Amino acid sequence: MASQVATPTSLQTTATSSSASLSSPSSPAQLSPDDVELLAKLEEQNRLLETDSKSLRSMNGSRRNSGSSLVSSSSASSNLSHLEEDSWILWGRIVNEWEEVRKKKEKQLKDLVRKGVPHHFRAIVWQLLCNAQNMSIKDQYSELLKMTSPCEKLIRRDIARTYPEHEFFKEKDSLGQEVLFNVMKAYSLVDREVGYCQGSAFIVGLLLMQMPEEEAFCVFVKLMQDYRLRELFKPSMAELGLCMYQFECMIQEQLPELHMHFQAQSFHTSMYASSWFLTIFLTSFPLPVATRIFDIFMCEGLEIVFRVGLAILQMNQTELIQLDMEGMLQHFQKVIPHQLDSGPDKVIQAAYQVKYNAKKMKKLEKEYTTIKTKEMEEQVEIKRLRTENRLLKQRIDTLEKESASLADRLIQGQVTRAQEAEENYLVKRELATVKQQSEEASAQLEQAQKTIRQLQQPQPPPQQQPHAKGAPRYSEESVLQLERELVQARLKEAESQCALKEMQDKILDMEKRNTSLPDDTNVARLQEELIGVKLREAEALTGLKELRQQVRDLEEHWQRHLARTAGRWKDSPRKNTLSELQDELMSVRLREAEAQAELRETRQRMLEMETQNQIHSNQLRRAEQESRCLQECVQTLTAQNKDLHVQLQEIKRRQAEIECKSKEEVMAVRLREADNIAAMAELQQQISELEIQKEEGKVQGQLNHTDSSQYIRDLKDQIVDLKHEVSLDSLLKRTEGSVQSAHF
Repeated sequence: MASQVATPTSLQTTATSSSASLSSPSSPAQLSPDDVELLAKLEEQNRLLETDSKSLRSMNGSRRNSGSSLVSSSSASSNLSHLEEDSWILWGRIVNEWEEVRKKKEKQLKDLVRKGVPHHFRAIVWQLLCNAQNMSIKDQYSELLKMTSPCEKLIRRDIARTYPEHEFFKEKDSLGQEVLFNVMKAYSLVDREVGYCQGSAFIVGLLLMQMPEEEAFCVFVKLMQDYRLRELFKPSMAELGLCMYQFECMIQEQLPELHMHFQAQSFHTSMYASSWFLTIFLTSFPLPVATRIFDIFMCEGLEIVFRVGLAILQMNQTELIQLDMEGMLQHFQKVIPHQLDSGPDKVIQAAYQVKYNAKKMKKLEKEYTTIKTKEMEEQVEIKRLRTENRLLKQRIDTLEKESASLADRLIQGQVTRAQEAEENYLVKRELATVKQQSEEASAQLEQAQKTIRQLQQPQPPPQQQPHAKGAPRYSEESVLQLERELVQARLKEAESQCALKEMQDKILDMEKRNTSLPDDTNVARLQEELIGVKLREAEALTGLKELRQQVRDLEEHWQRHLARTAGRWKDSPRKNTLSELQDELMSVRLREAEAQAELRETRQRMLEMETQNQIHSNQLRRAEQESRCLQECVQTLTAQNKDLHVQLQEIKRRQAEIECKSKEEVMAVRLREADNIAAMAELQQQISELEIQKEEGKVQGQLNHTDSSQYIRDLKDQIVDLKHEVSLDSLLKRTEGSVQSAHF
């Protein structure tokens, strides 16, 4: 159930003393109505605080266990100066007349907030600044606490790490930790998108130091909705990236030397400034300083974070330029918080000397949005290209498999054709052999039949045969021998016929297989060329036969001419003249025949040249086709090579980015490890101090037996808690180490 007790130990006492100091100068009758209303509000606050005895016991125990409180002390508030009393009266009037002051005197209100809101007015002023009064969600708070949140384990784990040194939160399962858990759980149920984020517990803890948990819950909801904190704490943390970009641009513009040094050392803005924006300096600065900055944040928003952050860098620029990355981290963690121990006035005054242009921040926001949009588009395009690349690779693999399969089939077909050609040749040879054997068998059969016919002719009379007694015996033996030869010949003929039939069947089978095979274009073209060559060869042979016939005719004419002219010198001169004319005619015919032979030979050569030219043309055409195919393949491979080169460059660039990010993550892990080591050292030192105090308490006997035992038990409990924290830090260190090794 919700309670009204989530406030630090000093709130009730200081509020009571403030009302006493306001009433001491004069009686209530002498005060103005505004002052009376202010006193009534303060008394109402005191009454609310007194209603919860648990809160009072926690505050009393805190005063027993610790000599001082981080917020304030009641003894100091009892001796307030007149200046503080005037400030309280002024703030009381502002609270009473809030709407009018907010509308008409906004500048004066900002100046007062920058000077600091009095501690006892922070609860109500913060609620007024963020308009968190009378929120309807306040009535749902008690119902939310009855529900179960999926983030409860995470919240429980981080509760002990929130303000571990503060009196209100350091005790395990104390009231402070319980109300902090309640508020974080309730918000995780209200805003399930954000749920729980680790840095938000520090803001809620600060609110609980000032006001009850229901009011702290309402203020936290307002901060998340209206002060950009919800965008900062979303899982994507897009708003944090925007703040880092804007802050880095401000550093580049106003502190260029420091920005160049950060770039040279690879010291990114998020390594030191992300906690500033996520916790509003609550984890980086002393609590009083961070509380003053939070006053201004409630009034002006995140602008004060930019201003204070840049002011801190300006104040430490000289020292930071001389340090490396690790030195700068140590400077931010150790040196800068001690610089602010004197108070927040100096850094706040420097913050308002920083140049801050709201229009330029809007412009930077648009630039960052454009950059992120382009990055998202590039990521979408990269995903699309990767998907297409994967599909293309799958298609290439499929095509390569199909190509390999086709190549195997082509080679297998060529091998099959070669084997079939060889088998065909062997079958033809066997067929020729069988035919020859068949012809021989047929000849032997005819010879045998002829012999049988001769033997079957009628024998001559006995008186015409001188050796009649032995002849029939010889004839019978011859007939038997011939019959045996006839049977063998017929058997051989039958075998030859069977073998011939088998060979014919094989030839028919091979012809069918050849016709069933697919025709190749090149084979068809070569067959056409072969047919053309055979036709030209036939023409050439025909022409050669004609020439030979003409030569034979001329030779016959020449022989007849010689026969006629054998006795030409004995004839008359007239006959000699005729013979000479005939000789000339024969010579002319011979020359004509020689010319025709030369012409036919020339034509034959021309045909051969044309045939060679056609063959070469076909070869050139096939070579050109192959060249074009090769060029297309080369172009395709070149395009693929270019695409793969571009993809390789992109992959290398992404790999470099991934390596850079991994280095950053490793450095962040190392930094967290260094922080854990330092925290462990501090905790071990505290353990040693507590043990020394324990021994001193035993030796000196400053306390009585009962108090000493109680004191020793408290010290032992603190030692156990600190050792538990040390073990948790060690476990966290090992976990981060394992995450780092798994990452690599």
